Amino acid sequence: MPVSPRYQADPLFAQLGPEFADPVAPARFPQHLLRRRNQAWAAQTGLGAMTDAEWIAHFGRFEPLPGNMSAPLAMRYHGHQFRTYNPEIGDGRGFLFAQLRDADGRLLDLGTKGSGQTPYSRFGDGRLTLKGGVREVLAAEMLEALGVYTSKAFSLIETGEALTRGDEPSPTRSSVLVRLSHSHIRFGTFQRLAFFERPDLIHQLLEHIAAHYYPQHINVEGEARAAAIFGEIVEANARLCATWMAAGFVHGVLNTDNLNITGESFDYGPWRFLPVSDPNFTAAYFDQNGLYAFGRQPEAVSWALSQLGGALSLVCAASVLEAELARFVPAYQRGLRSSIFARLHLAQGDLDKDMAFLQTLFDWLTASGAGWDQFFHDWFAGDASAARAAVSSQSALYARAAFQPVREGLEVRTRANADAALQHPYWSRTAPVSLVIDEVEAVWAPIAERDDWSAFEAKLTEIAALNAALGVSCHGSVATPR
Repeated sequence: MPVSPRYQADPLFAQLGPEFADPVAPARFPQHLLRRRNQAWAAQTGLGAMTDAEWIAHFGRFEPLPGNMSAPLAMRYHGHQFRTYNPEIGDGRGFLFAQLRDADGRLLDLGTKGSGQTPYSRFGDGRLTLKGGVREVLAAEMLEALGVYTSKAFSLIETGEALTRGDEPSPTRSSVLVRLSHSHIRFGTFQRLAFFERPDLIHQLLEHIAAHYYPQHINVEGEARAAAIFGEIVEANARLCATWMAAGFVHGVLNTDNLNITGESFDYGPWRFLPVSDPNFTAAYFDQNGLYAFGRQPEAVSWALSQLGGALSLVCAASVLEAELARFVPAYQRGLRSSIFARLHLAQGDLDKDMAFLQTLFDWLTASGAGWDQFFHDWFAGDASAARAAVSSQSALYARAAFQPVREGLEVRTRANADAALQHPYWSRTAPVSLVIDEVEAVWAPIAERDDWSAFEAKLTEIAALNAALGVSCHGSVATPR
C-alpha cells in the first residue's frame, strides 16, 4: 500500500511480552463486502489513501500494515461480569491488530470485533453479526456527535457467513468490525495480574501506561506511580460516565472488562438511547435486575473502579488508593455540568448552584415525560431558543408551572452571544436527530430485507449534521482520542 507521510506505526503493546497477549490467526472469510470506511479518521492516521482493495486486504483479511504488528494479539484479561468474577475471559472474538500515531502524535489502537476464534472464545464462534456491526457504527457516530469520548467505528466489512444467534432471526449475516481507540487496556487486565498474584507484572504494566498514556507521571515510581495513575483513571472514567448521562446513553454492559484505562467508551452491544428520562431504563434484556440501568451508571462505574483499586492493592496501600477513588464524585459532578451545559450551550457559574439546577432539570425531565432529545434540541442556547421552544411538539410542557424553575435556570445561564450558536441550519429543524431503538430498527430493516443501505447512510448524514451543529460547544477536546 502507498504509505502516507502521516502514517506512523508504533506497535508498543507487544513489547510487554507473552504474559499479556497471545498471537492469533484471523478468520478466513468467504466474502468481503466493504460497508463502511471511516475516511475522516483514516486521514487522521495516514491511512486515507488506501484503495478499497487495499482496505479489504488489511481490515478484512488482516494482512499486516507496513512496519506494524506481524501477528494479531488476543489480549489477556479477566473481569467482573454483572459483579461475578470470571477468570475465563479475554479477547474472545477480537484482537489487537495494529498501533499507530494520529496527526497529534497520540498512540492509538486498531482492534477488531468478529475476527474469529481465539484461545478465549470458549464455546463462541468468534464472529459478529452484520446487525451488530451496524449498531456499533451508529452508536460510535452518535456518541462522537454528542461529545462522548468514544472509540471510532473505523471499518465494517460484511463477510458472507450465516450465523446462528438467539437474539436475532437466524441465520443472520456476518461482519467484521475494526475500531480505532486510544487503548484496549481494561480494568480486567489488572484484575488478571492480581488474580495470579503478579505484582511484578502490575508494575510493568503501570510503567507502560505512564510512558504512553499518562506521561506526566513517567518519573514517579512504585506506590506513588500506582496511586497517581489510578487517580487519573478514576477521573477519566468519572468524566466518561458524566458524558453518557448527558447524552441519555445506556451502555448496557458495564463489566470491568468493558472499561479501560483512558476513560474511553467502547464495545457497543445492547446499548440504548433514552426516549424519555427514566432512571430505571435498561439496555440489555438480560439485565433483569437493572444493575446497569441509566440512573445506576455512576454507581456501576464507581464500583468497577473500586475493583481496579483492589487489584492495584498488590502494589499500593489500600488507604492511598481509597483516597484516589474519592476523586470520582467531584470529577463526575464537574463532568456532568460541563457535558450538560455544553449540550445546551450554557454558561457555567457557581458549581453548587449549577448542580442544584441540574437536579431540578433531571427531576423535571423524569416527572414530565418530555422527550429527552427534543428538550435538548428545543433549548439549545438557553433563553435564545425561547421562540423555537414555543413552537415545539412539546411546547405545552414548557408552558406549565412545573417547568418554570427550569426556565429560570436556563435564562440566568444563557450566554451573551447565544444567538450566534443558532446560526447553523440544523437548528431550523423542528425535530432533533435521535437514535432511539425504533430508529435503529428502521435503519436495519431495509438492509435485512433487500440489502438497501440508504437509510443507514441517511442516518449517518443526519448525525454528521448534529455533530457540526454542536461543534465546539459540545465537543471541546473530548470527541478526539487523547
